[in-house]
Amino acid sequence: MSYLIALALGLIAGLHTSTWGIYKDAPYEGYSLGRYLRSTFISVGLALPALYFSGLDVTIAGQALVFWGLVYVLERAIMEYYKTFLREEDQSKYFIPMTFHVGGKVVTDRSKRIKIGIAYFVGVSACVGGVYAANRAGLGSELWAILAIGSVGGWISAFGGAWKDAPIEGFETLKFFRSPAMAATYAWILSQFTDNMILIAFPALGFTIATTETYKTFFFPSKPRGKFAGKPIEFPAALEWRKWLIPLYVTIWAIVIGIGIAAFLA
Repeated sequence: MSYLIALALGLIAGLHTSTWGIYKDAPYEGYSLGRYLRSTFISVGLALPALYFSGLDVTIAGQALVFWGLVYVLERAIMEYYKTFLREEDQSKYFIPMTFHVGGKVVTDRSKRIKIGIAYFVGVSACVGGVYAANRAGLGSELWAILAIGSVGGWISAFGGAWKDAPIEGFETLKFFRSPAMAATYAWILSQFTDNMILIAFPALGFTIATTETYKTFFFPSKPRGKFAGKPIEFPAALEWRKWLIPLYVTIWAIVIGIGIAAFLA
């Protein structure tokens, strides 16, 4: 039963990402089933390893909620790392390059990007190690630690986003602090169901990404995302058929919120 629940949670985590991704990108890049389901396949593939290594009991609502955030952030980490450092793609279709760049100038030397990617991986791993050390020190029950350390993933996201976007769009103070603040809030919520700092901090980032992408994608559907700002809509038909994805997206959020309500009522 745990395996089936884990796979189901991985499925809805992946479909959540797949749906907001295709909703915002399809008018500019077009649609393919493989592109749409890519995040879904990865999330389902991550579900059982994440269940094994996390030790979470997904038959308990609170831990299922934590698990959903964990799978979500793992998939996002893999895909963003791939797109930033490993993928070879024509960047002319973007206003803000998706490949690693310095001040808007793409690092075209793939070997150099890989070396930078390794350094980035080492830096993030050090952050993970710090959270692990905090967990070993038993700080998972301390409110100040939950809020401070729980925001680590948010800070990683904030600095990465500022590096990518600020040289082109300009620095936005509210946008920079949004992710750490939201991650700290979600960390407090998840701390009600586990005292493991790793299973607080990084799933909190997963929920932060899910929330901010929902807000940016569906609350402002007519506003082009930063990476496509000023770019022409190449596939206008997508503006109509993508609306049919909204019921699926709302259903996924309803399931996740329902799990959360069940967890707090348990």
